[in-house]
This record gives sequence, structure tokens and C-alpha cells, in this order.
Amino acid sequence: MENVTKKGFYFKQYEAPNQSPFDKLFGIFKELITHTSGDFDEAIDWLRELDKEYKLTDEHYSIDDFIEDLKKKGYIRDELKDDGTSGIGITAKTERAIRQQALDQIFGNLKRSGNGNHKTKHSGSGDEHTGEFREFHFGDGLERISLTESLRNAQINNGVEDFMLTENDLVVEDTQYKSQMSTVLMIDISHSMILYGEDRITPAKKVAMALAELITTRYPKDTLDILVFGNDAWTIAIKDLPYLKVGPFHTNTVAGLQLAMDLLRRKRNTNKQIFMITDGKPSCVREKDGSYYMNSNGLDEYIVDKCYSQAQQARKSHIPITTFMIANDPYLQKFVNKFTEANQGKAFYTGLKGLGEMIFEDYEANRKKKIK
Repeated sequence: MENVTKKGFYFKQYEAPNQSPFDKLFGIFKELITHTSGDFDEAIDWLRELDKEYKLTDEHYSIDDFIEDLKKKGYIRDELKDDGTSGIGITAKTERAIRQQALDQIFGNLKRSGNGNHKTKHSGSGDEHTGEFREFHFGDGLERISLTESLRNAQINNGVEDFMLTENDLVVEDTQYKSQMSTVLMIDISHSMILYGEDRITPAKKVAMALAELITTRYPKDTLDILVFGNDAWTIAIKDLPYLKVGPFHTNTVAGLQLAMDLLRRKRNTNKQIFMITDGKPSCVREKDGSYYMNSNGLDEYIVDKCYSQAQQARKSHIPITTFMIANDPYLQKFVNKFTEANQGKAFYTGLKGLGEMIFEDYEANRKKKIK
């Protein structure tokens, strides 16, 4: 009797990846240091509390051992605090690790590519393969001919015995243009981002860090500027994202949009866009004399009209604005709808969950434009 080989699946109980004590604690530490805006002492205090509750360590490896390993591996360093006392701070190596963790959490299903570029919806004499084939046309480069598909066509059209390869048998693999994108990410740091018992700034920070890591690794030809806006607006460096905090600020959306437009005017890329993460209504503008006009009661017509004006200016400059509104107030949605209409941009009404995925999907979709 012949042996029959059977194919199938073998199921077994899930086994968690084997992590070293350091790696297990380091993953938690990176999350805590993001929530504490880079405050090492506070993050370690939280880690000790978690250790008491969930028994993260044992007699062989303690929190103190973990801190010592952080020093040896170059993740933390001794430094002077603002008040002149000595303390411990995180290093650039930790900042990169935090950005990478944010990227893995939000865009974990993505694969890193060697040359970061974006597809457009136009096929032609580009340099990114689409996986689709078409007939050979005069002027197509010989290097683009698919030999396998062309030989298959020749066999079908002429037979094996009278085999011959003609121009009619040739097919080429379609390619697409690659585009470059300049993006400004605006983050609302007004006081409402931590009001009502909900931490909205930490998810916004994580999205910014993930987007920064995504662009620098997958799309290195793109540019990303990050700005924050409260009473005023200013740019921050990617390395400063873990330390970002909210302040006792109103929401000067106009100042943020003006700075974003100034940044994009200096870019040479054809494709430009603005992403804005906010949870509150615009409540502040700066007047020409340097004074501030503020009104937190409802939607102030004077303030929102200036927002609409900025949206229209961006539209005239062919700069779409995508607003990610992480609040559900109906009257705020009405404002965002009108703002989006003025710009002909897009708006997403989302909670904190799924914010990163939505931003990535929109980031990918917006590059589908042909470079003129």
C-alpha cells in the first residue's frame, strides 16, 4: 500500500514571543515616556507602580537593573534640569525608538521600501512597476519589454513548430510616475486637549511621530513640517515631539494656517497639503497691532470668518487642507463643514481610535497626482 502524503494545517496553543526582561520593560517604558512628555522620573514612577500590580520583574531583574541597562545602552543620560538640579533625561536614541514604536503601532501593516516614492493614477513612462501589461508601442524602451509574456504571446499566436516573435507579440509592463509631497502637520495644543478627563494630546503626538518616521523611512524624498498652535503658532523639530505638552492656550487656528502656508510657499514640490488635528473651535486671532482678540463663547463670527478666508487662500494656492476633528460637537462640525467647503478639502470626524490609520490613508491618497 502506497504512503499518501496529506497536506493541511497544524494548530497549537499561542506562544508569546520570547522577550528578554529588558525588552519587555523597554516597550512599556517607551509608552510611558510618551505619556509623560519625556519626564523620565515620572515614567519610572509609573513603571514601578505597574510592576507592583502586574509583577513585571522578579528577583533576577529589577527596575533598578532596567535603569542601569538604559544607561549602558545609551537610552538615558545624566543632565541638568531647568531649576539647576541634576536629573536623568532621554537621548536621541530613545527619541528614535519612540517614533519607531509609534510607527509600528499605527502603521504596523506597512513594509519599508528602499526608495520612498508615491504612485500616481497616471501610467506611462514612469519608473514604478504596476504589475499590469499592455501592448508594445513605438518609443517604449527595450528594457521595459516583458520577455516571458512576449514569448507566451508568440507561442499562442504562431504555434511552437513555426515559432517566431513579431512586434505584435511584444508586451511591456506598465509603470507609474513618482510624485513628491510637502506636508505640514498642524497640532492643536490648546488647553481643551486635556480637558474633560481625556488625554487627546498623546494620541496626536504618537500620530505625528509615526508620520515623521514613515516619511523619513518610506518616503525620504517628501518633506514634513510640524507646527503647533495655541494663542500663536510655531514649528517644532521631529526630535521634540516626545516632549510636546498642551498649555493654557486658546485656539488660534488662523495663525496655524498662516504659518503652514508660509512654510509650503518655500517648497518646490508640486504636491502640497496641510493636515490639521484639532478638537476645539477657533477662539483666538492676533490683530495687526499685536494684540489678541479672544472669545471662548460659541463660534465667534469674526474669528471663523478669518478661518474661512485662510481656507480660501489655500485653495487658490492648490493646497488642500484635511481636518481631523477629534470632537463630536454638532456646532463644531458645522464650522468644519463650512471650512472644508471653502477649501474644497476633506474632513474626518473621528475619535482618538483609528486617527493614525485615517491620516495614513489620506496621505497615500493625496499623492495620486501627476507631476507637471
